Amino acid sequence: MSEAFKLGDLVWAKMKGFSPWPGRVAIPTPELKPPKKAMNVQCIYFFGTNNYAWIEDNNIKPYQEYKEQLIKSCKTAAFKEAVNQIEEFIVNPEKFGDLDDHALNAEEEFDKLKDVLEEEESSQEEKAAEEAEAAPSEPAAKKKSATPKVKPIKRSSSAGIKGTPRKKTKSSLSRSYTDIDVGNEKPSMLNHSFSKKSSLLNRPSNILTPDTPPLDLENVSETLLEKNIKASQMKFGFLGLGIMGSGIVKNLLNSGHKVVVWNRTAAKCKDFEKVGATIAVTPCDVVEEADITFSCVADPQAAKEMVFGNCGVLHCPSLESKGYVEMTSIDADTSHDIVEAISGKGGRYLEAQIQGSKTQAEEGTLIILAAGDRSLFDDCQSCFKAMSKNSFYLGSDIGNASKMNSVLQVVGGVSLAALAEGLALADRAGLNQADLLDVLALTPLASPHLILKGRAMIESSYSTHQPLMHMQKDLKLALGLGDALEQSLPLSATTNEIFKHAKRLGYANHDVAAVYIRARF
Repeated sequence: MSEAFKLGDLVWAKMKGFSPWPGRVAIPTPELKPPKKAMNVQCIYFFGTNNYAWIEDNNIKPYQEYKEQLIKSCKTAAFKEAVNQIEEFIVNPEKFGDLDDHALNAEEEFDKLKDVLEEEESSQEEKAAEEAEAAPSEPAAKKKSATPKVKPIKRSSSAGIKGTPRKKTKSSLSRSYTDIDVGNEKPSMLNHSFSKKSSLLNRPSNILTPDTPPLDLENVSETLLEKNIKASQMKFGFLGLGIMGSGIVKNLLNSGHKVVVWNRTAAKCKDFEKVGATIAVTPCDVVEEADITFSCVADPQAAKEMVFGNCGVLHCPSLESKGYVEMTSIDADTSHDIVEAISGKGGRYLEAQIQGSKTQAEEGTLIILAAGDRSLFDDCQSCFKAMSKNSFYLGSDIGNASKMNSVLQVVGGVSLAALAEGLALADRAGLNQADLLDVLALTPLASPHLILKGRAMIESSYSTHQPLMHMQKDLKLALGLGDALEQSLPLSATTNEIFKHAKRLGYANHDVAAVYIRARF
């Protein structure tokens, strides 16, 4: 016979396919719908993963009673962390805040918040009055408090008047608790947060965007110095100062090129202006000032906006003698649309896809895959030398570079997903993941890139070098190419779904290594 559990009980809860996990009987979140068939179920908050799920009573055991027996049921680091958290919760529950804060009445929460603000205002006024008494006498005008006293506004509900009922809405900050997030089995405060105090105005987000170290624009890399580049005397424009664009422009400036920059967020341009760049107001202004303009933005849609959008490239009266180089990871169809528009106004076009990440962009060790106007490729050589360790010209056929890039991204994406699954399997099997990487580094499968991403996966360090959402976008473009050519890509399709799921879990802006989160799910 199953034991009766009540709200707040600490328990061991077991989901199908997982070891018993330390948790707490909790109030379900609005997103967690009750199961249709099961009757004797409890909503469980799982320590370590910070998620909620419905568990049947016969799969729940009292925590203290079964502690000695079940604490040995799993040896993973994530499990140990979950046990540490529940033990800490027993000693100091205030540290975890109110785990059932999602069920608080909005009216009550607002009134509590209002009372706190009024108390703070009152204490500030008293402090100001005491300071005024202690200070030398001043003109009457200066004796007034700097903060005017605002009469508290009473809510209609507290005055006995029935207020209009409010519709419950799902907050964009609310978490999905439909299952155990085993992908988050290694919780770190970098990616997750507990709230010590919850309020309507300051609800914590479950997934935080990782900090990205600022770019040191004045530091010239050793690699760039060794290249001994003779900069072209032409003027170059650059659209987009994102993760890749910033590093590329840094090397163009440090190698002596004259650069005009534009970015959707204008504040990013200020730092580049300090080291010699000229700022333009619109993409059209960049093209008019420059002889050759590079574009490196987020996706095909953004690339089209640079050309066809408001104040875009096509708003220039003429593109005669101008060159336009598209470095955004795009599909062949988008590249054809852009070349038709550019050449239609007398300009030259080159697609120059880039292989590499933030680190390679900053060091000037990218790989350039180019196709299109050969003369424009030659005119860009000093720039390509500053950006990359090699540039390949793949012919005049527009789309060749985009297709080559898609193929390479398929190989990279599938490899990362395989590595993530391998590490997850090793951890579940009780193997040391660091040992796995050490062995992998000595095998024919060894790759500096995979070893680096593997260490990031183990350490849950997802500072963005190559955004996960960009990899998923490239996989999607590759699938589109496969459809057009009637080429079956089952592994690519599966990998795309894995990256899509990682995006849904909140890791779109994290590094591609965060795909490991999905592998642990």
